Amino acid sequence: MAGRKRSGNETASRSASQLPGQIALVLQGGGALGAFQAGVYQGLAEAGVQPDWIIGTSIGAINGAVIAGSATSTRVAQLKNLWDGLSRSTSGPLASGAMPMVNFATVMRGVPGFFSPNPAAWWGLSADVGVERAAFYQTAPLRRTLEELIDLGQLRSNAPRLTVGAVNVRTGAMRYFDSRSERLELDHVMASGALPPAFPAVRVDDEYYWDGGLYSNTPIEAVLDDQQRRSSIVFAVQLWNPRGDLPPTIWGVMGRSKEIQYSSRAGSHIARQQQIHRLRHIIGELAGRLPERERNSPAVREMAAYGCRTTMHVVRLLAPNLDHNDHTKDIDFTKESIEARWNAGLAAVREALESRPWAAKVDPLAGVVVHDFESRAE
Repeated sequence: MAGRKRSGNETASRSASQLPGQIALVLQGGGALGAFQAGVYQGLAEAGVQPDWIIGTSIGAINGAVIAGSATSTRVAQLKNLWDGLSRSTSGPLASGAMPMVNFATVMRGVPGFFSPNPAAWWGLSADVGVERAAFYQTAPLRRTLEELIDLGQLRSNAPRLTVGAVNVRTGAMRYFDSRSERLELDHVMASGALPPAFPAVRVDDEYYWDGGLYSNTPIEAVLDDQQRRSSIVFAVQLWNPRGDLPPTIWGVMGRSKEIQYSSRAGSHIARQQQIHRLRHIIGELAGRLPERERNSPAVREMAAYGCRTTMHVVRLLAPNLDHNDHTKDIDFTKESIEARWNAGLAAVREALESRPWAAKVDPLAGVVVHDFESRAE
């Protein structure tokens, strides 16, 4: 799973390690698809690129916490330990028609180190078991896994900064737990991955939270709306592809609708942010053209504060569909699939680092510039 070395990587590493601005890594939710994110991180680490800030939801929060909660030299190894522990072997080659049966075992037995069937669910869907037990599975195995892999002292060091998203069960509001402003615990990570009705809500302080993917599975707005704004290169790792073919079957419809749902309007979010950041650049440009006396007046300075001159390069890395992918791909923890996704992530980020799209000249009024890299599984 460690991936293959490529000739010329050392040259790419030297140039990539000198990336301009803040380096942010945005990680979607997507269950087993998250192995793609681990490959992306390995590629960054190989090139000497360490994120200053990781923002994750669901499996993205779990991967992000393992990275942020490990020493730099052990991060790739700890990710490998995580995914080796979640993967399972199969007998014979994988085929699209066989995947529902292969993943049926996951539905019935869970995934060791992640989740197991919840006996409380046996009482029926209407049984009053309490919000912390109202789910088909229990996630105590995941907590034990995270306890083994995450150094909480390192996690709280804010190096890198870690932000995980979760939804308040009572209010429906999105909440970003951020190591820059609060003391992160395993509960925050668990809450970000508590996707109902599979997994139960997690209590943080006096509130209960579910998976942040219910509200925003692509939490890129956390970077683009951050204060103080900083020019950044944002590696946005997308596990769900908003584009796809017309599905000719009901099973295909289920899979395609899932892709659309969990791609989480990433394109429209970015388009809106492009408009906002362009206006910020225009405000900054106009303020700079005013006479110094007017520019320094309190009223103008207050208005000019809405402007900025930062540039956000959003490098979108899109995960591939494997030949045997179907509606159940996010619970496909087979060793073959996890390895294929890991290597696809590694290949995608290597291509992005070698292309260096952020080095090209851009419109000075463009605050958000998007570069897409769509991986192909080997």
